[in-house]
Amino acid sequence: MLLKNVTKCMEKIAPLKLAEAAWDNVGLLIEAPFPRPATNTVFLTIDLTAPVLEEALKDPKVGVIVSYHPPLFSKFRRLTLSDDKQAIALRCAASGVSVFAPHTSLDNCLNGINDWLASGIGEGKTEVLNRIDNPPAGQEGAGSGRVHTLAEPVQLHELATRVKRHLGLQHVRLATAPAHAAQGTTVRTVGICAGSGSSILGGTTSDVFFTGEMSHHDVLAALANNTSVILCEHTNTERGYLSQILQPRLQALLREADETATVICSKIDKDPLDIV
Repeated sequence: MLLKNVTKCMEKIAPLKLAEAAWDNVGLLIEAPFPRPATNTVFLTIDLTAPVLEEALKDPKVGVIVSYHPPLFSKFRRLTLSDDKQAIALRCAASGVSVFAPHTSLDNCLNGINDWLASGIGEGKTEVLNRIDNPPAGQEGAGSGRVHTLAEPVQLHELATRVKRHLGLQHVRLATAPAHAAQGTTVRTVGICAGSGSSILGGTTSDVFFTGEMSHHDVLAALANNTSVILCEHTNTERGYLSQILQPRLQALLREADETATVICSKIDKDPLDIV
């Protein structure tokens, strides 16, 4: 029952039709053949690594893991313990825990990760970069990427400070375009993409790109176009959404069917890269 309720509620929050179907792997990825008994807890994480799985399995009430990034992505011909991703899948199934991955459906939906990123950098107007054709009811206007036009322009370093505050970071990487190098110069339009932004933001025009990661050459291309770049590391642009938005929203929906339902977030899931 818990798994059925989770899939229904996640479809309300981030319909799978909104995902980048050409390459992404979303939805129910692992369905436990013999679910754990008497479970009422959903465990949220960005990445389902072996240590994170151990954390989840220590709680006997956890019956479903919602892993933002799909732990199963590439095709495979066998299931063995020698491969880390396959070992995680086998361990989940053997332990009676199912796994659901929303990934780009949660990026693209209204009030999803990209909208959450935009909400933290200042008042203004947020527009979708690439709208999805024929979206589900209630998701009209959903799509990939965002452009946020600030109500009041700000200096680039002030924008970076807002990003750090919103994401709870001490440091970000900043590439300053020639047009923004002079003291007192301001920026107003911000292109936004959670995770890896090159494929969504490349070819678009904004004063600043705000994303998790971009390649060296894509950053150079942005600078040549007088677009500054704020890079936060991939999952740092995604993780805060789980605890701030998804956890309370999913729990509220689940409790409409089961008042004991609980949603928790991993305490050890973190970006693999540290700035030292």
